[in-house]
Amino acid sequence: MLSIVSDSSFDLPRELIDKHDIHVVPLHVNIGQNVYTEGLDITPQEFYHYMAEAQELPKTSQPTPAAFADSFKKLSPLGHVLCLTISSKLSGTYQSACLAKTLADVPVTVFDTLAGSLGHGLQVLKAIDMAQKGFSVNEIVERLTAYKKDMTILILLDTLENIVKGGRLNKFQGSLAKILNIKVLLHNIEGAVDILEKVHGKKRFLNRTIEIIAERKKDFSDTYFGITHVNNSKDVEFLKSLINEKFHPRGILINEMGPTMATYAGEGGIILSF
Repeated sequence: MLSIVSDSSFDLPRELIDKHDIHVVPLHVNIGQNVYTEGLDITPQEFYHYMAEAQELPKTSQPTPAAFADSFKKLSPLGHVLCLTISSKLSGTYQSACLAKTLADVPVTVFDTLAGSLGHGLQVLKAIDMAQKGFSVNEIVERLTAYKKDMTILILLDTLENIVKGGRLNKFQGSLAKILNIKVLLHNIEGAVDILEKVHGKKRFLNRTIEIIAERKKDFSDTYFGITHVNNSKDVEFLKSLINEKFHPRGILINEMGPTMATYAGEGGIILSF
């Protein structure tokens, strides 16, 4: 039997976590002097409120190797453990899990998804599906490696406020972008995040996202989309409608973004993975 472990940044809905018995090792988020555990003692909506009120950008911290090791040891009597983590380019979580593997001294495979949010979550679901079909760990890892290589992740920034708070943009530049209604579209390159385009205006921004999706693939009949957002169900529903209309995918999974990824995306942010 194969047990699946993931850190909490994968943003899967709670009902899927419970349904598939996914073992979650949580990240933590620091807001001022307070430390919260993602998925346990702070809801996404509570975090969005605190994030908006905070003068400084909240800080996330990876799970300790001991936290992963405890999870691995508990599951080891059931068989092999497959642990999928947020991109090693975004967090030290993958390194913590790798160290935990040596500490636990049990059969564990640690897999770097090179993704975040539902880009990570979709890989977890794919691993579960293959495990249920009887694939070996090596076969699952091989197929996941090909899947993540072909995955597109788009990050739609509705505001640059968190980039300003994080010190990667000064306040004048952030204010200018707001005045000019500039929206920034980022994308995932081998697990790291880089600017793809800057677009003037919300409508053009969303329509350009649909154009980019069309440029990445021709046939979406077997494709699952994952979309997470920070207080932006309106734009998500708009994108969902257009994606269904134009691409007819196999499915679209939508959820609120958890604290770890919301810290990157900011208010109104959207992460779209397929």
